[in-house]
Amino acid sequence: TCKGGMLHPLHYLLIVLFWHWPLRQMSIERFEEGWGSHAEFLLSCIGYCVGLGNVWRFPYLAYQSGGGAFLIPYLIMLVFCGIPLFLIELGFGQFSGFGTVTSWRASPMFKGIGFGMMLVSFFVIIYYNVIIAYAFFYLFASFTSVLPWTLCNQWWNKAAQCGVSCDTESIRIRSLCGTEKHCYEKNLALFRRFDDNYSINKCANMLMITPPPDRVSPSQEYWKYRVLRIDQSSGIDDPGPVLWDLCLCLLLSWIVVFVCLMKGVKSFEYTDRVVYFTATFPYLILFILLIRGVTLEGAGEGIRFYVTPQWERLKDSKVWSKAATQIFYSLGISFGGLLTFASYNKFSQNIYRDTLIVALGNCGTSIFAGFVIFSVIGHMAFKLQLPIDKVADQGPGLAFVAYPEAVSLLPAPQLWSILFFFMLITLGLDSQFAMTETVITGLTDEFPKYLMHNKFKFTAFICSICFLLGLLLVTEGGFFWFNLYDWYSAYYGLYFLTIFLCLAITYGYGHFFTYPWRFNKDMKLMLGREPNWYYRINWMLFSPGLLVFITLFSIINYSPITLNKQAYPKWADNLGICMSITVAAVVPLYMVY
Repeated sequence: TCKGGMLHPLHYLLIVLFWHWPLRQMSIERFEEGWGSHAEFLLSCIGYCVGLGNVWRFPYLAYQSGGGAFLIPYLIMLVFCGIPLFLIELGFGQFSGFGTVTSWRASPMFKGIGFGMMLVSFFVIIYYNVIIAYAFFYLFASFTSVLPWTLCNQWWNKAAQCGVSCDTESIRIRSLCGTEKHCYEKNLALFRRFDDNYSINKCANMLMITPPPDRVSPSQEYWKYRVLRIDQSSGIDDPGPVLWDLCLCLLLSWIVVFVCLMKGVKSFEYTDRVVYFTATFPYLILFILLIRGVTLEGAGEGIRFYVTPQWERLKDSKVWSKAATQIFYSLGISFGGLLTFASYNKFSQNIYRDTLIVALGNCGTSIFAGFVIFSVIGHMAFKLQLPIDKVADQGPGLAFVAYPEAVSLLPAPQLWSILFFFMLITLGLDSQFAMTETVITGLTDEFPKYLMHNKFKFTAFICSICFLLGLLLVTEGGFFWFNLYDWYSAYYGLYFLTIFLCLAITYGYGHFFTYPWRFNKDMKLMLGREPNWYYRINWMLFSPGLLVFITLFSIINYSPITLNKQAYPKWADNLGICMSITVAAVVPLYMVY
């Protein structure tokens, strides 16, 4: 204040821009809708974070990025960005007691961050439910006497081979001799076990005269040519007709989401028996697949590829950007779900402990799922006589090639296939519920007069709109659009949004525009102690600094998006960039507003 008790003019401006209100004045309706216990919140967070990002997205990104080379930036991003930013979002949501948008009344100038979070979640739920639709498709296909992705004589097969009599011996001798013809001649005696000269000459010819042919697994052809029918489309500009079977699976997915979200956060509550099942069932299935995978021939090569870094790949900006995106994607940072969940917490909930449990458990699950995938990829490489990085297309469909291959190698494969894809559906729905609830709760809290008492109709409206937008992704060329959504919905815009989030809470609300270390004191008021030096130094320096570096590194080394080595047209790439930038653009636009 100036002399005489008057406020300095600059302070009037700061009050207008960063008006702080009593954050904990929660509405009666929201208080009554809170979590019934700590276990409900923790398990809902685990269900939100441990999902398809772990068992579907992480393995294919690791495969694209050279296996072990991906783990290094992934762990670096976990330590310096993942864990600190996970806590900052939980803390802000728990202290405010409001949703993604309304919580930013604490610093109205940054309210655009809340709208940006809703946009990220909105873009992602459109294509995320398509993955669940794929899982439903495989689930229904599992109710057959023979799993269809193990067959080689169907209309969708083009080059798949289910086995040749001399495969095993040819692989053994090829691995022994390399490319030396003289070595093969010494080992021709190994072929005498075959019954006729034709088989002997066939194997000898394959080994000594011709290189191994390009071969694909039946599971890969089933995925590409039966499920996606991608061969019927020439690219993203040729979507073709809607595939009725995938469309019905997508409709079923959205019906399940709507039914489970009609009652709001209460839909996430679990009974004790359900908690035990949902917490252990995915790990049980993955553990069984891992045990089977590591006993297969060639599994060791796949695991070696997974854990051995290709150091030259660390110079590739895409490896670092994919690692950063995967941390945000799997932990749900800046998607708004964590903030929404925490807003229903009791004021004194110990989120320090919850942060470590969820973040470390989530990333451990990703790495564990990687061992499952790469053990199977190693076996597929052994069977197909191909290098590890040539076994399957390096894209989002990898999990729908490797996992079906794995379950087909188990006893009673139909049973394990049903259990696995049921697990995949439950994992995906947990995350889908949270992201959809983020959009619904954010808008409901912001416009309670119109939406609070019409939540049923509003939920139906959001689900219907997302279903209609998702129809483009279940056409013959829909996977090109799916890949565009997957790459750009949480890319540059998410980086900028996370930087804004960190700086706004740490420096805006928590330092310059209220009083120094405001957020740290809020955390102490809730939990009895301030965050330690690890969190504070990352919030102030390392987290935003590392994100700025990766963003600039990615922009400088930018290259267009591709699918199966097919480059996207310029207009499609620009459309994806616009979608990504829109997420962050709402922040400065709202500041101006």
